[in-house]
Amino acid sequence: MAALLAPLWLAGCGSTGPTAPITSPVPGQLSDATPQPGPAGKPVPRASAAGNPRDYRRDAARHVYEANRERVYAGKLPPILYAVGTLQVNLDTNGKVLSMHWMRAPKHAPEVIAEIERTVLAASPFPAATQLGKVTWTDTWLWDKGGHFQLDTLTEGQL
Repeated sequence: MAALLAPLWLAGCGSTGPTAPITSPVPGQLSDATPQPGPAGKPVPRASAAGNPRDYRRDAARHVYEANRERVYAGKLPPILYAVGTLQVNLDTNGKVLSMHWMRAPKHAPEVIAEIERTVLAASPFPAATQLGKVTWTDTWLWDKGGHFQLDTLTEGQL
């Protein structure tokens, strides 16, 4: 009887076909946010020729703005913001997110933390820093109550 059951048991151990990749938060992430599935064949961003991390900030910020045009706050921000957070994002030589480190997390607004992390992950890959290799992009996220934002690097200021 065992000889008959063994092949059936082994057959149950086999693969049933492709499975969805397991996505886990990157090191330093405070939420369990994952990017929403985007369109297949997402274009690779143009490489950055920035010679230092400060110059790279502009390229990374523009990249986030291009991917989130409808969510970028147009004009001067209101005098009181809902949340402000400063995030460091460590990128590999191809612009893929390796880890995140919150220098100042808006802990009073965990939904904003999750949305910023989701936005960063969805924007990956970032422009490859051809002059720098691996790079750390640091920016401050300025968030209004309606869910719109500006990055400090490209902000239009406040009223």
